[in-house]
Amino acid sequence: MASRDELAEALWPRGLPSAPDLALSALLSKLRRLLPEGALEGRSTVRLELERHARVDVEAARDGIHRAEALVAARDWYGSTGPTLVAHNISQRRFLPGEEGAWIDERRRDLEDIRVRALECTTRRCLGIGGAEVAVAERTARRLIDLSPYRESGYALLMEAFARQGNIAEALRVYESLRGLLREALGAAPSPSVQQMHERLLTHKSVD
Repeated sequence: MASRDELAEALWPRGLPSAPDLALSALLSKLRRLLPEGALEGRSTVRLELERHARVDVEAARDGIHRAEALVAARDWYGSTGPTLVAHNISQRRFLPGEEGAWIDERRRDLEDIRVRALECTTRRCLGIGGAEVAVAERTARRLIDLSPYRESGYALLMEAFARQGNIAEALRVYESLRGLLREALGAAPSPSVQQMHERLLTHKSVD
């Protein structure tokens, strides 16, 4: 339970919009349409009552990605499928479309991070399963790189996917792409683990 003034301060901590009462009413109207009848009540004082087993999507996404990462770390590839899908599917939705605010931006960034982590879990799971799933790992790693171009794990996973398919030349090309990006944008080099992977690929290439 909270007053309208308390809600406005929580929603816009860095400064109220030009018409805060109208903006708050618009948000509450949207919420009432989304929630079960009677869940959100009150005018001057607003009360939210959810059912005992009600699910909040953002919380479900956070829980899903934590479970997925733990299962992937334990190499439980099939067990990680469900929580990864939950995290990924929820994180693809735009949080409160049409609305703006510092707290909204923060939630959107949280969901973007969950989406990237879910893509990484998917890629690792597909590589762990192997076989036809390696091609899925390749596609997912490409999406991971597109979403987070400075996340080295995406490049490492794409390199591994190419290597698993016997395409060492493409794996080496991915490394050079990462190396050039980091050098030009940050004046940095790939991490030692990625460099070691590159060395292993070069050895593989020379043996072939």
